[in-house]
Amino acid sequence: MPQIELEGRIIQTDDEGYLVDPGDWTAEVAEELARREGVALNALHWNVLHFMRRSFAERQIAPDARFVVKHLAEEQGLGANARKRLFELFPYGYVKQACKIAGMRRPRAWSTG
Repeated sequence: MPQIELEGRIIQTDDEGYLVDPGDWTAEVAEELARREGVALNALHWNVLHFMRRSFAERQIAPDARFVVKHLAEEQGLGANARKRLFELFPYGYVKQACKIAGMRRPRAWSTG
């Protein structure tokens, strides 16, 4: 099974690189997942990732992209540019990159935005 090795700790991933156990997520794991995706994390990336983690902690499921867009529009003041900005932050898609870097299991069969 694929894995991430950080500071002597082994973290299991599935064949697509998503965490098997979202509880293994840390900032260091996020940095490694982002590196593998070719994403250099900035403050807005971290804001999205932390929003996703809070939502996951409350519901035990990855938030749909529309909730992240709403967060960016309302909480971060991006308004009508929020959806576009989300996909600039994660150019290969919300599920492919944002969910993976946030430590979610791969979402199945729901809207990506």
